[in-house]
Order: sequence, then structure tokens, then C-alpha cells
Amino acid sequence: MVSLKTPVCDFGTPVIDFALPGVDGKVWTLDQCKGEKGLLVMFICNHCPYVKAILDRLVRDTRELRDLGVNSVAIMSNDPAEYAEDSFENMKAVAERENFPFPYLIDETQDVARAYGAVCTPDFFGYNADLELQYRGRLDASRKEAASADARRDLFEAMAQVAHTGKGPEEQVPSMGCSIKWKNDAA
Repeated sequence: MVSLKTPVCDFGTPVIDFALPGVDGKVWTLDQCKGEKGLLVMFICNHCPYVKAILDRLVRDTRELRDLGVNSVAIMSNDPAEYAEDSFENMKAVAERENFPFPYLIDETQDVARAYGAVCTPDFFGYNADLELQYRGRLDASRKEAASADARRDLFEAMAQVAHTGKGPEEQVPSMGCSIKWKNDAA
């Protein structure tokens, strides 16, 4: 397992379109996912300890962001042939067990992750109402273990600011997580 940090936010970068199958049996597009005030695109997976440590907070924060007009979508781009825990069937089970308030999509070709420049799980891309990048930071201070219950909610606060002002915070702490598991033939 390789631990990586995300690059600094490149403010204003336009969102990248996608059409990916979800665990609910639907094909989801960018237009179906975006919210009135913005969109949070999250690259996650099932096996990563960094993701497991924040799942309950991620569900909480995305529910609250939805109430502010910011919708969320999660994309799993790992190679499930190498990590069985990341299989589509296991994605369905995790989404159901955790009661995800957002679509959970599979990027089988890994083209969407490459287009976004995703590097790790979790990797967060927060866009404003004009679908311009405003946040590329962490959820909170959690690492492989959850941070304290009173930890600052970096992602939630940043995306709430985006919902209200259209702009993300100038100071952002990069997300940290496991590297995306690229298919050998696509590397």
C-alpha cells in the first residue's frame, strides 16, 4: 500500500464530464449528479483504511452538504481484479450498509480517474455552481484512524463556503490516502 497526498487545488479548473454505472443499476452523468450550488466528486474505494476511517463522517457531511445545495458522487477506480474487496458486488454492499446519500459509481476503464488526475483514495474535488474547481483537500485530520470527534471539518466547511460564496478557501490541507490501484496494462 502506497500512501500519497493530493496536489494543491488548481482553482477554476472545469469539471470533467462522465457517464458511469452505479451500484443502483443506473448510469449516472455529471448533469444528473450536480447540485444547484456545486458538486463534490470523491474518489473512494472499499478496501482503503483511510476511506474506512472516514466513512461515517463522509456520509454525515455529504448529507449536510446536500441540504446546502451541494450534491456528491463517489467513484471507485481501483482494479478489482487485484483488490477483491473493491468488486462491484462489494461496492453495492458497502453503499447499502453505510446508507450512502450519493451515487456510488465504478470507473472500470479508469479513464475518469485519469482525466481528473485522481491520485489516491480518498481524493476530493469540490466544484462551485459554475462547476469550477474550488477545493482539493482532506475531509478532516483523519488518517488510517478517525480523528477526534471534535476535529475541524475541513471539507464540509470548505464546501459550505463554496455553496455560499462560489469560492473555496485559499488554504487547503491535501487529502492523504492509498494510491489508486491502476491496471497493469493501463499504467
